[in-house]
Amino acid sequence: MKTLIVYDSVFGNTEQIALAIGNSLRSGESVAALRVSEIKPEHLTGLGLLIVGSPTRAFKPTKAIVNFLNKIPSNGLKGVKVSAFDTRMSITDVNSRLLNILVRLFGYAASPIADKLVKKGGDLIIPPEGFFVKDSEGPLKDGELERAADWAKLVIK
Repeated sequence: MKTLIVYDSVFGNTEQIALAIGNSLRSGESVAALRVSEIKPEHLTGLGLLIVGSPTRAFKPTKAIVNFLNKIPSNGLKGVKVSAFDTRMSITDVNSRLLNILVRLFGYAASPIADKLVKKGGDLIIPPEGFFVKDSEGPLKDGELERAADWAKLVIK
């Protein structure tokens, strides 16, 4: 099954997660992990699985990911399995009442990505997932790369 992982990354954390997912899925299959700026329309042709990831920036995906999703034609993902992930700070690590309220109101990047993939005709095969960074610029929390690899295995079940 042709698999494409599209990601954006500001500090390199989301890229690390995307590459861990890609490495976990590689087993003789056609798997590519590409930064969103490298995507061309032909990359979406013949896809069996599309995974999209973004850092959470101001409670949403990056502008580049939003633009990519908006350019996918209506029903352009019909018959394609999809999933989404983001990188985020844990609200328990920040310990801010205001942040807790804002996260409850606005959420993280993965859910709007998943919603948009479904609106474009994709078949969401697993709930969106968030992977944690230690600080706003990272690094990733211990064990997150392994967790991403395990999550990828759930995606292809």
